[in-house]
Amino acid sequence: MSTATREKWEQVAEWGRQLRRPESSAHRSLLFVLKSALAATVSWYISYELMNATSPAFAPFSAVLMVQITVYQSVIQSLRYVGAVAAGVVVQAVLGLSAGPDLVTFALVALVALVISRWRVLGAQGSQVATAAFFAFATYTSASSNPDQVKELGQIVLLVLIGSAVGVAANVLVAPPLRYRSAEYGIRALAQEIHDLLGSMTPALGDGAPDEDTAAGWRDRAGHTGTLIAQSREGLRTARESLRLNPRPWARKRRRHLTFQAYDQTMEALVRMISQVAAVTRSLDQRHQHATDSSQDSEGATGSGGDSASETEDDRDPDYAPFLRDYSTFLAAVVDFTEILATLDEDHLRDQAGRLRDASVTVEERRRDVTRSTDERGLSLTDPTDPYGVLVVEATRLSEECRYTAEVLSHSADSAGEGGYDDGRASG
Repeated sequence: MSTATREKWEQVAEWGRQLRRPESSAHRSLLFVLKSALAATVSWYISYELMNATSPAFAPFSAVLMVQITVYQSVIQSLRYVGAVAAGVVVQAVLGLSAGPDLVTFALVALVALVISRWRVLGAQGSQVATAAFFAFATYTSASSNPDQVKELGQIVLLVLIGSAVGVAANVLVAPPLRYRSAEYGIRALAQEIHDLLGSMTPALGDGAPDEDTAAGWRDRAGHTGTLIAQSREGLRTARESLRLNPRPWARKRRRHLTFQAYDQTMEALVRMISQVAAVTRSLDQRHQHATDSSQDSEGATGSGGDSASETEDDRDPDYAPFLRDYSTFLAAVVDFTEILATLDEDHLRDQAGRLRDASVTVEERRRDVTRSTDERGLSLTDPTDPYGVLVVEATRLSEECRYTAEVLSHSADSAGEGGYDDGRASG
């Protein structure tokens, strides 16, 4: 067997393993496709075979739209969708029956339907008002008499109701989706981002002052986390929502013993930590900018580049590199803390919470070492051209967030172990 063929078979085998894992995207996608196909087929059978409807496609189309990511969304969106379609049909019925099927009537139908579509109650389904009105107008113009016209318009609403009901039923009765792990995935992603960025910084800081390009690269990377934060928050929202109206016995038990408040607090702590890491990278980058400005001022005063142009970082501030080595040790402790969070698993939360408490203690000890080193060297914390003040302040904030996160998850683990109600509040 050739290497290329073997690689293809390995990819197929990996895809098969992914399908067997309920939490994998491949498994969820396949289940979504199968449920949607089932809902569409049942809806088509009802509308075409049993009802002999004139426009049977309305039912399967509606059914597929209602197989949402959560049971709650299926119910809410089906209500909004049926309301939007009914509104569009009513607009067409009132204007069409009173004014007739001409161009002016269509313009009025379009205008009124588009105005109604802006109603915030309909949410994302607002556009369906105009869609339904246009389809209803086409159906209305093809009917031969007023009774037939009314019948066809009423049939559209009925088909949408049937399709929506079938879609919701498919989502509720066939493996109702649970996405509670999405909260963990969001926390893992944020923790991994902090872990990776600080993991790349600590060895460089341990070697002394980073060069200008390296510091600018750290700052740029820390400033581009907005999308990741938004995705993580959306994952938490989906996780919480997936338990609402979910008929699975496991989900009902979950609702009695768990909220996502602890995960919410942990996620927001990580968001703050990302902001603090960004402040650290910004301060390191600005150090080079201040040094460049100072060098240019010196050249202007002396009239030549002279020794100022070749002056090294150690020549300008011999305490900077030793300070950064101490600071890298502190950041390494934060890396160890986020490494645990990057593998957060509710099934092992009690053990991980204990490890997080120990890691947060180490972070605080390394933070005190940084403060002690700063005091012993007599470094200025108020000079805006030096990064010491910002770095010490952000070290304190990072240490506090680590301690807070460890307490929140420790309290959550203790509450879950006692079978109690986890409100996510940590003591102290």
